[in-house]
Amino acid sequence: MEIPWLLIAVIIIALAFDFVNGFHDAANAIATAVSTRALPTYVAVTMAVILNFLGAFMFTGVAKTITSGLVHVNSSGPEGQIFILIALLGAIAWNIITWYYGLPSSSSHALIGGMVGVALAKIGFDGVIWSGVISRVVIPGLISPALGLTIGFALMLAIYWLLRKATPAVNRKFKICQIFSSGCLAFAQGTNDAQKVMGIITMALIAEGLRQPEDDIHWLVKTGCALAIAAGTSAGGWRIIKTMGSKVVRLQPANGFAAELTSATVLISTASLGMPVSTTHVVTGAIMGAGAAKRIKAVRWGVGKSIALAWIFTLPASACMSAVIYGFLHLLGIA
Repeated sequence: MEIPWLLIAVIIIALAFDFVNGFHDAANAIATAVSTRALPTYVAVTMAVILNFLGAFMFTGVAKTITSGLVHVNSSGPEGQIFILIALLGAIAWNIITWYYGLPSSSSHALIGGMVGVALAKIGFDGVIWSGVISRVVIPGLISPALGLTIGFALMLAIYWLLRKATPAVNRKFKICQIFSSGCLAFAQGTNDAQKVMGIITMALIAEGLRQPEDDIHWLVKTGCALAIAAGTSAGGWRIIKTMGSKVVRLQPANGFAAELTSATVLISTASLGMPVSTTHVVTGAIMGAGAAKRIKAVRWGVGKSIALAWIFTLPASACMSAVIYGFLHLLGIA
């Protein structure tokens, strides 16, 4: 069977988005370990690449949510591929803008916003499965960073209490602990972030009649997405690593360990429930919580406010971008 060129284009751009996602969100897995000097940068990146790849194979719930739980494509063949392509372009545009300004926004929400925007522009209000967007995106998006902050704060307080008689030299032991916690976080990132693009590519295959909505995610799709996000992570995202690792709060190894372990726990839990939450939201919340446990003023809340604004604007901004792209292509008679 001849594979249509438009489907090939969608798959290539989806994998490019996956690469940009890894590049954009590399900071999530390694910023704290690098900033506390628990791991040399090249070791942290190498570990994150391997564990991102392995984590991508753990769950498929997030991929299935993206495939059929958020929007009605209501078209097949070239029309369906253009729908998906526009959603990807809107998400990529917003990711590049926020990367340029060093803002750790959500690649997850950028992609979902892109899907919602093109669905609204093409189909209208009925093109969006609002119950799925609210229950699986909006509510978890609000709760997950709050969970990260609360659990990170509580865990760090517990560590302070347990080690209240310890000498400052205990921080050296936490550098060893951070090898484990940052590895867990890199694995958890793979369980969530790579799944979104698996869902997008599966949508494209369904639109082309090559898969059915009830089918499992094809192993080739899993492998391609895992490789793409791992490659993106290997390229790094140093602007955002600087923001996450030191501009929000200056972390000690104990704080870094608490933030990473908290983030990994929340992300693996939400991935197992099929909720495409933002790794950036969760990690930033956990970093703030772990830092605030030392003292509230240790956190640069102004930087946190800028990050929060980026979170708030991501869904509508990426939706607007994909809607504008659709409108332009529609005028040209392409969409």
